[in-house]
Amino acid sequence: MGYPNPNDPYAALRYYEFRYFIANSFLFTVGFLIQEVIVGYELYKLTHDPLSLGLIGLAEVVPFVLVSLFGGYVADRYDKRNVLRISLVIIILASFILYLIFQPGFFDYYTLRGRLALIYSVFFLIGAAKGFYSPSSSSLKPFLVPRAIYHNSSTWSSSFWQAGSVMGPGIAGFLYVLIGLTHTLLVVIGCFVVCLFLISMIDKKPIPVATNPGTIWQNLREGLSFVFKTRIVFYAISLDLFSVLFGGVVAILPVFAEDILHVGPEGLGLLRAAPSVGALLTMFFMAYYPPTHTAWRNMLVAVAGFGIFTILFALSEYFWLSCFALFMTGSCDSVSVIIRQTILQIYPPDEMRGRVAAVNGIFVSSSNELGAFESGVGAKLLGTVPSVLLGGVVTVGVVSWIYVRSRDLFGVRLS
Repeated sequence: MGYPNPNDPYAALRYYEFRYFIANSFLFTVGFLIQEVIVGYELYKLTHDPLSLGLIGLAEVVPFVLVSLFGGYVADRYDKRNVLRISLVIIILASFILYLIFQPGFFDYYTLRGRLALIYSVFFLIGAAKGFYSPSSSSLKPFLVPRAIYHNSSTWSSSFWQAGSVMGPGIAGFLYVLIGLTHTLLVVIGCFVVCLFLISMIDKKPIPVATNPGTIWQNLREGLSFVFKTRIVFYAISLDLFSVLFGGVVAILPVFAEDILHVGPEGLGLLRAAPSVGALLTMFFMAYYPPTHTAWRNMLVAVAGFGIFTILFALSEYFWLSCFALFMTGSCDSVSVIIRQTILQIYPPDEMRGRVAAVNGIFVSSSNELGAFESGVGAKLLGTVPSVLLGGVVTVGVVSWIYVRSRDLFGVRLS
């Protein structure tokens, strides 16, 4: 294939391995979110306690944080495809355990506390597997397309991830109603099995030679040091960390659906899908008009918008307005995601991509789970609406603080 045209909105899609990669991302996201939504809804039915939803996030984030840096080191030193395949096998086995746990009659032998302990233990195992999967996946992507179209590949990979985020929650509630919890979990397992096949279709990539070979701990410190010394990388992942940690409402959407908006599991699916619909539509637009020309300004505006529409969601008492506010949070988030992913492809050297991706995962990906825990705790201590309102205000405050400290980055051009 000839030299790619950076202005071609479909440039990255012309590479077949990249197409396998984003198809995997789509199906993995669909399966994972279907599982998250239906298990979360089932737990809330069992406990009627928003904290039980937050504990799912905590059960995932603890092992993720513990193993992610080591997972990044493994991604830099070994075949990334094999790391992804082993991680997927573990996730498939964990999902099958969930399927067995929710078989009729299984819980008859356990107290409620015992049931919850089993479920959280499975999510702990999934979180550990994701600690290896996430940095390997993120660090594989730059090897699938030429550097000239990194910004375009970020747009399309984010779009397919968001498409999965739309379909997963959107159909989770309907699958739950139509075929039941256990059969829906079988659908989830099927998605992960196809992901295993798609990853196997990607050719082995060369493993970059380490420029500074040393002990594992020295390599891990090198990755951390790069992130903290490269200001645009550090500020980019910090913005996403705090917006998701304090402004995220996904984990407690079952509470809004059941107790505030009174729309049931079908309404929950629509609420959960609304941010992803907004993100997906915005990302298709940005394939033609990338936000990377005035990247830092656009990122600050986008994260501030995320906080403002989170506040609107907290104050809304109407289902349609709540869906609109969530739609706009997704639209704003998609801008920051594309800019951050482009930054993470351009700045790290090849031999350090796995470790930098791991640090990003700890800051950002884990903030989804830690944010879920924070949402559950906040809803329990402050009340559901006040906790979401406070989260939106904190997000806007963090953007204001970083704006003051990063004005010199406004001249950065990523494309």
